This record gives sequence, C-alpha cells and structure tokens, in this order.
Amino acid sequence: MRENSVRQKIQSGQSVINGWLSIPSSYSAEIMGHAGFDSITVDLQHGMIGIDAALSMFQALSATPTIPLARVPCNDPAQIMRLLDTGAYGIICPMISTVEDAESLVMSCRYPPRGNRSFGPARGLLYGGADYYPHADREILAIGMIETTQGLDNLDQILQIEGLDGVYVGPNDLALALGCVPKSESDEKVVVEAIAHICERTRAANKIAGIFCSSGEAAARRIAEGFQMVTPGNDGALLGNAARAALAMARQSGAAQTSKSGY
Repeated sequence: MRENSVRQKIQSGQSVINGWLSIPSSYSAEIMGHAGFDSITVDLQHGMIGIDAALSMFQALSATPTIPLARVPCNDPAQIMRLLDTGAYGIICPMISTVEDAESLVMSCRYPPRGNRSFGPARGLLYGGADYYPHADREILAIGMIETTQGLDNLDQILQIEGLDGVYVGPNDLALALGCVPKSESDEKVVVEAIAHICERTRAANKIAGIFCSSGEAAARRIAEGFQMVTPGNDGALLGNAARAALAMARQSGAAQTSKSGY
C-alpha cells in the first residue's frame, strides 16, 4: 500500500503543512497539489463540495505528491466510509466533543476487528494499491476537531482513545463556544489559553496537534508554539488575497503613471 507520508513526517519530528480546498474544482485541486503542500484537505463541511466533486478532486490530487485528506460534514459513519473508499487517506471530523464521538470516528476509519468500516475500498485500491486492505488501518489518519467547550472538558479522555491519531483545532467555532467573536487568530485570553491547552495536552498524549490558520505567517507561529500540522488558509482565501494584492499593485502603478503624465 502507498505509504502515508504525513505519518512519516510527524513520526520523524517534522511539521506538516496542510492545504485546504473549498472550491469544487479538480483543476484548482491539481494546482494546489503541485504547490508543495504535504497534505491537502478536501472540505465537505464548509466548502462548496459534494461527493461527486470530491471524487474528481481526489483523482486530480493523486497525480501530485500531496496526501489527500477529507473533512466530513459531520460524524456520520456512512459518509466517512464513503470518502475513504473514494481515496481519502485521512478524515478530519468536526465537533468531536465526547469520548463516544471519538470512538465513533475511529471505528468508522478502521476495519474489523478494530472498527466497523465496511469493506469496499473501490477507488481506495486504485490510489493505495492492491494490498490496501491489510495495511489501511495503519496508514489512514483519524483526526477529530476540538471546537466546543464540551470537547475541551473531555480533551484528556478523548486523547486516550486508541486509534485516534490526533486533534485539529477549529479556532472560529472554538471562539464562538467560548463566547467570543469567531476569529482564526483571536487574541481573546480565553481562546488563546484554550488553544495552548489543546496543543500541550495533545503533544503530551503523543498525538498529532493540528490547527487551521489564517495565513502562512500565522501557520509558522503555530508551528513554533508546538503544533505539528498547520493549514495556512484555504484556496478561496488564498485566491482572494492574491487577487487583491495584484489589483492593488496594478492600480498603484496606474495612478503613478497618470500622475507623471499630468492627467
């Protein structure tokens, strides 16, 4: 089976830079896949992406070196299993708030006897290889998002669940849950302390600590804080930022030329 290089990087002490796709386009997925990200997450929760678009995006990503992941809309075993069968090499699941939530996620990602994933890897075989089944449990990542007060309260118990590879901080929902304005890089003390707590407890449990960030600069800062898997914004934000920067530069140059001409 194709090895999951995200696992290898984490185990060797390296950080993982994760791309994020919200636009349902195989072409943009291919572009992002060739950009150099270690992994890329196809977002079926808040992105404008359904299962049919996700399939073509996974196919596009398979032509690139990046590892394909998926964020599911909710902790639904059928949806999780279907995305794994489509070729996702890991699942990021929102709203993991209890031990039972975490157990359900892990069970959906693992074949019996470790879990209850139904057999039928379909495209998973094409991407992972003919020996997919005996090695899938070892390679597939199961990552739960901590973004509720209940998830914070139950964090240590959640981190004890065997087969849960790590947790990902959803900073906007976490801020909302803590009574603050949703903001990826919140400076509210309660949010800052909660994020630091999640990182510290996750690393102590020898799990992957991940977080969504607003920019490359923010992602670099999170790595320095101890996070091992960071997302420096999604494709929509990156596209918008690049477009605005190019537009501002062009207009600034145009204004300078107009001033020189005297008109």
